[in-house]
Order: sequence, then C-alpha cells, then structure tokens
Amino acid sequence: MKESPARNKIIFTCLFLAAAIFAVYSQTAGHQFVSYDDGVYITENPHVKAGLTMEGIYWAFTAQHESNWHPITWLSHMLDVSMFGLHPGALHLINTAYHAADTLLLFLLLLRMTGAHWPSALVAALFALHPMHVESVAWAAERKDVLSAFFWVLTLMLYERYVKRPGRMRYLLTICSFALGLLSKPMLVTLPLIMLLMDYWPLGRVQQGTALQQASGMSVFKSFPRRLIIEKVPFFALSAIISIVTIFTQHKGGAMASVKGLPFSFRAINALWSYVVYIGKMIWPMHLAVIYPLPSTLTIVQGLFSGLLLAGTTTVVLRYAKRHPYFLAGWLWYLITLVPVIGLVQVGRQSMSDRYTYIPSIGLFIMIAWGLQIVAGDNRFRRAAVTAIAGITLLALSACAWLQIGYWKDSITLFSHAVKTVAGNYVAHESLGYALAQGGSLDEAAYHYSEALRISPDYERALTGIGNVLVKQGKIKEGIYYTNKALLLNPDSAEAHFNMGFALMKQGHDEEAARHYSEGLRSDPENAEIHFILGVTLATQGRLDEAIRHFSEALRISPGFAEGHYSMGVALLRQGKFSDSIRHFSEALRLRPDFAEAGQSLREAMQLRDAPAGN
Repeated sequence: MKESPARNKIIFTCLFLAAAIFAVYSQTAGHQFVSYDDGVYITENPHVKAGLTMEGIYWAFTAQHESNWHPITWLSHMLDVSMFGLHPGALHLINTAYHAADTLLLFLLLLRMTGAHWPSALVAALFALHPMHVESVAWAAERKDVLSAFFWVLTLMLYERYVKRPGRMRYLLTICSFALGLLSKPMLVTLPLIMLLMDYWPLGRVQQGTALQQASGMSVFKSFPRRLIIEKVPFFALSAIISIVTIFTQHKGGAMASVKGLPFSFRAINALWSYVVYIGKMIWPMHLAVIYPLPSTLTIVQGLFSGLLLAGTTTVVLRYAKRHPYFLAGWLWYLITLVPVIGLVQVGRQSMSDRYTYIPSIGLFIMIAWGLQIVAGDNRFRRAAVTAIAGITLLALSACAWLQIGYWKDSITLFSHAVKTVAGNYVAHESLGYALAQGGSLDEAAYHYSEALRISPDYERALTGIGNVLVKQGKIKEGIYYTNKALLLNPDSAEAHFNMGFALMKQGHDEEAARHYSEGLRSDPENAEIHFILGVTLATQGRLDEAIRHFSEALRISPGFAEGHYSMGVALLRQGKFSDSIRHFSEALRLRPDFAEAGQSLREAMQLRDAPAGN
C-alpha cells in the first residue's frame, strides 16, 4: 500500500529529529561519570551496582536516598547496570535515547492536538537541540528528568486519546502513566493543571464565554465546565500525595534550606528573578554552568522589575487570548511548571538550574513556533524567510549544545568551566577541589577549597574537603581544625566524622577515631568503606566480635569487596573459625586472583583446619 504524503512527512520529521539528537549527543559515549551525584546515584550505590534484583526493587520503593523518593528512576538505573554494567558511555547513550523519545512524542502530541505540522516540528526541534537541556541529558544521574518527561508527554498523549474517544480504560491508562511519571520525579505534580490548560488550547473543550469576558481575557478562568475539573480530581489527589511525601523526604534528609537563613522575601525575589533569567538564557544560551549558587544579595529592584515584566506579559497574552490562545497556553505552561523548582521552598544551594527548564521550556517554544507561523502567514516569501531563520537558529543551537556537552566529559572539565563562567561560584570551586583531590592533585584541590571558603567562609563541604586534603598532605593539626569547624556547623555530617576519624587514626588515636566513624555511620549507615575501616580499627584493638559485625555490614552492602572478605577471614581466623575464614579467603581470591595476602592466609587457615587435634 502506498503511504500518504502526510505520513511520509511525519516519518521524515521523526527521523530528522532523532538523527539530529544523536549527532549532537554522540560525544557522550566517550564521557566519564562526574563527581556530582553520579556516585551516590550509580557508581557508589550498592543497590544500583547490583543491578535489577528483588532486594533492589524493595529498596527502590522503600528508601529515601539523597532526600528523594523516585523508585522508577532507581529501577531504570538498576536495569541499565544489569544490561551494560557500569559503563558510562552506554548509560549516557541511554539518556540520549530517552531524550529522543521525549522529543518524538512531543512532536506527535502537538501534531495530533493541533494538526499543525511545521510549528509542532519546530517546538520539538527546539526542545531537542537547546543547550539548556544538555544538563538533563548529558548528566547520567539526571535520568529522572528525561524519564519523567517521557511519562509527562505520554500522559498527555493518552489524555488526548481519552478526550477524543472517552472510555474507562483510556482514563485508567492516563492515570497509570501519570503515576509512573510522579514516581520518576515529583516535578510532575503540576501536570493536572497543564491538562486543564490543554482543555482550553488546543483541545478546545472550554467555551469562550461572553463578549465582555472575551475582551478582557477572563473567559479562560470563568468558563471551565465543572466536569473538566472533576475529571482531574484523581490526578490532583496523586499530586497532593506525592507533594506531601516529597516535602517529608526532603525535610528528613536535610535537603531543605533553613527558612531562618533564607527569608521568604529573599526566596520570592530569587524566584521572580529566576523566571526572567531563564527566559533570557533560553533566548541567548550563553554562560551556562552546572551550578548557579545562591547570590549573597538580591535587590528589591530586581524583584520589582521581574514582577512587572511577568505581570505585563501575562496581561498581554490574556488580552489576546481569544485570537491567539496558544500564547496564553504556552505562557501559563511556562509559569506553572516552574513552580515546584522555582525556589519558594528552597532545596540545596542553587539559585536556579538549567535542568529545571527541561519541561517548562516547552511552553515558551510553543509561543515562539506559533508566533512565527503568524509572521509567515500565507506569503510564500515570508514563509521562506521564517523557515530560513528557524533553520539557522537550530544550527546555532546545535553548535552551542555540542560545546556545552563537551564540558560534561569529566568532573575537572565540568567544574573548571563552571568556575570560569559564574563569578564567585564557591560551590563549583568546592566540587572542583573534590575532583582534583580524587585524582591526587592535592595542592590544586587545596587552592580551590580555599577559594570556596574565601567566598563563603561557612561552607561546610569546603571545610570538610580542605580538612581531608590537609590530613593527606601530612598537615594533620590543620586538617583537624577545619574538620572541627565543619562539625560545629553540622554535627551530623557523616563525611566530616569520617574525615575526623581518618585524621585521628593518623595520630594513633584509634579509639577516638572509632567513635567518629560510628557517629558518621549513624547518618550514612550504607557506607561499606567506613564499615570496613571501622572493622579494621576495632580488630586492631582486639574487639573481634564488633569488627566482624562491621565487616558483615560492609559485605552486605558491597558483596564484591575483596578486601572486606580478606579482613573478615583474618578476624574469623583469629577466633579459630577456620572453615568460615577459608570461605572468605577463597572469595577474596575469586574476586582478586592476584591477592597474595589472601592466598597466604588461605593456606594458613587450611593447615590449621587440617592439623591433628592437640598439635
């Protein structure tokens, strides 16, 4: 059967979008993991490293790891590891595949809803190639963005099918897709409002109202049939439940900034200012960085300017809502979807983040695409000119995205760029210091930690980091000084307690070191390395039962820990449990065939086991 020209056009557009995405993001296949959440999410997370297991599935739905609860995202990471191991290139390409799927679904969604091919394709192309979306795709740990966006668009597609052909099964499928999206990232809580927005445009389920309402633009808010709102009640209920769970989880995990330290007036100004800055960066995507720390000051002038600009834009799109409903729909899409991450409830030290625009930017892209369609009109020359401008813009965005992706190749490149791009970026200085310390460049690491502390003297992570570096450099007293300052700021800091334990062990104060390791484990009980170190410390003190408990915990968390099996074998051997020690020495050798100490201890244990009784 011969395919229709329209279908061929759709297939060509989909192939073009997918090819463009993989061409721009292909370099991520050679990228490494970065020291910005990739460890806690993937490479150092024992549940993820074990792949997709029943124990891992249980953990994903019950754990509140890193102040987040997004079990579907955890399961996707586990599935990746089951299929590809801890290969960073493969995991990056999977993120790219999700981004491609998001883009194609977005194009098909808009095309089905509006029937307008060119604007739908332009929105999808802007979404696919905009440099501000690089962070969501090129960062392995940010799987939750591309995965949740997949369910976001899928939910709207299922909703559109339900609207055109209502049925219980279609309605239930829409709810299920929405639930999966919420379990991937709670930012989807605003989706029910967007569904109401889609009822207005492009689905046209809202009446236009009276002439006076139309003239003022207020018909948008006064003409929603009650059934449309009732229809969304289960969706709003799910959003409310996930919002409560998220707030509880982030409070429990300590992710929320203190309201006393960040007054609401500051957060409100930062939110208004961020709305405007995001628009500026989407129009002119330069000086993008992995982190934009909270500024030390924000002026009331910034807040007033931003508020007036946002209010003025809202007034204009309301005024022309009848003639151009897509402007209002796109603008409200942008305003609404940014609310969960705009900083009114502050989480972390960032003032804004590129990744937060992954879904909200779609609203602005709708305004741009349908606005250009108006400019083009039916005039052939104007249409050709608009098409050429759009093509040049997409090429420029692709080039910028390619450059931005390159900064994500490793930790040092990523944070070096952030330090150069954003003045006073103390968070980037600290992160760069950590990456350099991990690579053994202690002098450079100390410099960047010092810079972070010069900009923000009470930055706990920098205090902890420089303390650890100084100890490694042999400056133990200075290291203890900075680590103590970190503990005064946060007595529950696991990292600071671990570093203090390390410093005290260097001084020979094993008992005091063990106390700090134990304190750290209260906050981070799943740290296999610290369980192991504490076990070694206790074993040297002759406290073998306690040491064995910690070795057992280390091996439970990380079963492939060869040194853990060896140390457990040594402790069991000292207790005369020869058969058990042989089992652990054998496992250590299986994991590390060149482990000479384990081989020697295995032979010793076997001789002792086989020795005649009484000898």
